[in-house]
Amino acid sequence: MRDIDLYAQILGLRSPWKVADVQLLRDAEEVRIHVVPEPGVTWSCPHCGRPSPGYDNRRRQWRHLDTCQYKTVLEADVPRVQCAEHGVVTVAVPWAEPGSGFTALFEALLIDWLKEASTQAVARQLKLSWGAIDRVMQRAVKRGLSRRESQAPEYLSVDETAFARRHEYVTVVTDQERGVVLHVADDRKTESLSAYYAGLSDEQKANIKAVAMDMWPAYISATEAHIPQAREKIAFDKFHVAKYLNDAVDKVRRQEHRSLLAVGEDCLKGSKYDWLTNPANMTRAQQNRFRALRDGSLKTARAWAIKEFAMGLWHYDSRTWAAKGWMRWLSWAVRSRLEPVKKTAATIKKHLWGIINAVVLKVHNGHAESINSRIQHMKNRARGFRNRERFRTAIYFHLGGLDLHPAQMRNR
Repeated sequence: MRDIDLYAQILGLRSPWKVADVQLLRDAEEVRIHVVPEPGVTWSCPHCGRPSPGYDNRRRQWRHLDTCQYKTVLEADVPRVQCAEHGVVTVAVPWAEPGSGFTALFEALLIDWLKEASTQAVARQLKLSWGAIDRVMQRAVKRGLSRRESQAPEYLSVDETAFARRHEYVTVVTDQERGVVLHVADDRKTESLSAYYAGLSDEQKANIKAVAMDMWPAYISATEAHIPQAREKIAFDKFHVAKYLNDAVDKVRRQEHRSLLAVGEDCLKGSKYDWLTNPANMTRAQQNRFRALRDGSLKTARAWAIKEFAMGLWHYDSRTWAAKGWMRWLSWAVRSRLEPVKKTAATIKKHLWGIINAVVLKVHNGHAESINSRIQHMKNRARGFRNRERFRTAIYFHLGGLDLHPAQMRNR
């Protein structure tokens, strides 16, 4: 088989395109494939498909999959046509998407590698610039979002994740059932979440059964403004309630530790994580040490017991019985004479309606926390991002569940 026939088969070229020449440039370690159109072709506008007269030709080049150890470049004089509606435009070629400097096969390979390794590693191995890879990711995400069918999720998770230091955040909306990111927006304001809801139809909004979130007022306001019966669907999950309670226990411990040290007693020294760790995850020695602390008369032990009681209130199926259980807990917490616990109890009382929703709807924000963990891993692997736009692109690329490959790959 001649080299031009071989590459025509490899590239999958069909009329009106054909391989005219193949050059091996040993010094440059490069193979160049020259592709030409057949004579007498009538070209069409790539936007409207209307046959249009030729205008001129422009030389273009595309990086293709390597031939053995040689970099492979495809080049062609691509016609431009004069469309009556769209003006002078470049015709579409079957081996690459408009605006790309890579063939569809090479771009698909690049996307697959980016799923497995960092941008720096892929750039180094494929001898590409960081900017070239970033442009591929942007095109891939744009394709994926345009292809994504209308979503009708029933269970949503809303969380913020840190973009950089200095309290800079992005808002991330996740489909709980599919475990994919649906929406990424700057900041954690009311508008950040409202932008997602605004893109839903009335039917899609009514289809939502629960929205798990923390107690951030901006997210509550946005959901109440857009989702029907929002006060029955907003769920403040167990993870965030536990965080508030653990913080209260730790504040009590620190206050008590200082008081005990003042009289020469250091029994709480080094016990911080004992109060925050599930006893089931402790070693036998840790359990014995902790048992002596929690069974004593320490204020911290009382705060811990109050926290543990709250953590046992998530099994109810009845809204009425769940409310009774939490009201009993609130009564104990308010009478505890432990200021950090009382402060946390006030916060929980204010948001009790959403906590009870989480209990009876059996929803939590664990999906969002898992996504958040993967985002932080992605950020660490990339060693940070220069701006929020690239951060959003990376989140959609890796966690959006999108169809990222060029359109040409669907026909192979």
